[in-house]
Amino acid sequence: MERGSFDKTMQFQAIRDEKNEAREILREVYEALKEKGYNPINQLVGYLLSGDPAYITSHRNARSLIRKLERDELLEELVRSYLERQ
Repeated sequence: MERGSFDKTMQFQAIRDEKNEAREILREVYEALKEKGYNPINQLVGYLLSGDPAYITSHRNARSLIRKLERDELLEELVRSYLERQ
């Protein structure tokens, strides 16, 4: 890495899906985790931080669903949703 490369801000451009697939997947996974008795927030944070799908139940196909998207897409949706409600 070149010296001074930390002085510039990189721009992240995410692709927006009109159907907002990330939001729907997060909701479905949340409900599946809740139904199985897990703390959905803790489990989702564990998955987002580690990338380990074992944090997500296979109930209601939740593990397969969440793996359809990259973690950065899920994080983008979470940040957008949080900030738009402020």
